[in-house]
Amino acid sequence: MQQYAQPHSRFSVLSGSSLSSGEHLSPTASSARFSLPSAPSINTTLGTSKPGPRPNIYDRNTNKTRTTEVSASAFAFLFSEVVQYTQKRVTGINDLERRLNTLGYRVGMRVLELMVWRAESSSKAPKREIRFLPALMSIHTQVWRAVFGKPADAIKKSVENEDEYMIIDNDPPMERHISVPRDMNTLSCSSFSAGIVEAVLDGLGFPARVTAHNTPTDQYPSQTTILIKLEKSVLEREELLK
Repeated sequence: MQQYAQPHSRFSVLSGSSLSSGEHLSPTASSARFSLPSAPSINTTLGTSKPGPRPNIYDRNTNKTRTTEVSASAFAFLFSEVVQYTQKRVTGINDLERRLNTLGYRVGMRVLELMVWRAESSSKAPKREIRFLPALMSIHTQVWRAVFGKPADAIKKSVENEDEYMIIDNDPPMERHISVPRDMNTLSCSSFSAGIVEAVLDGLGFPARVTAHNTPTDQYPSQTTILIKLEKSVLEREELLK
């Protein structure tokens, strides 16, 4: 049996004489510690090619991400940073809620655009709601599920004002990991959700002013009410469509 000389302890096994003649390193490379074969020889041996460019995010099929879920911890961390960043640049609670509402409005515009595109691509005769109550039910179920992974808990109509409706969320995801100081107990971080609702209503042709209010109960201490106050033109159109 042929005996092979043991490599010196200061060199890696790759530089020993046990390699075949075709795999020997060059004299200059073998004098360095832990030398590796050059990249071209590795590619030739394994038969692999260089990876191509990554696909553009705009080329992805949006229908395949319809049921994709986002990590709750990542979402909570991101929203917490958004609140802290915004809080340092406002003068009071009303200003903070207004800015959160504006950020939510930007998200709501994109949510509506994506949902409409999906509906048109998956249905031969997509339906567009022209009455307010069916549109509100769509927000309560489809929009809430698309954004928060679950539908809202209830819809209510004001008994005092005919232009006011409410969406009730007993456990809003926006509030789960937010600790509000006592001196800011009137703050509702769900103003972000109110902005989403306002953007969707505007996009569907039902302009309204949407705000968020804390309405805690013994059973649901973090319950939030999204108050929708419709513009007069919406009520007039509803009367004509009856």
